[in-house]
Amino acid sequence: METKTENYLTLKWGTLKSWDFSNSKKGKKLLKEYYEIGSSVSAMAQKDTQRQKEIICELIDLCDSDTIYLDWDGKDVNKDEAKKYVLNYGND
Repeated sequence: METKTENYLTLKWGTLKSWDFSNSKKGKKLLKEYYEIGSSVSAMAQKDTQRQKEIICELIDLCDSDTIYLDWDGKDVNKDEAKKYVLNYGND
């Protein structure tokens, strides 16, 4: 019997920390574009471009859960809050 993996992501420092979109063609395509733009192996060192932030927001929409985990804050937030977190990170 085949089990389906949940599409999810975790955020830290305003960017991707962990994820699984192995069951989503669109998710895989977005991740490919994200990495083609360029990324760091460290979430802390990653400086996302505006397009990369948009990609993360699109990935948030693809997540099966209604909440996204913010690793640094140790809490779950709804998808709209997660998008605001990504788009506004580092702007303060």
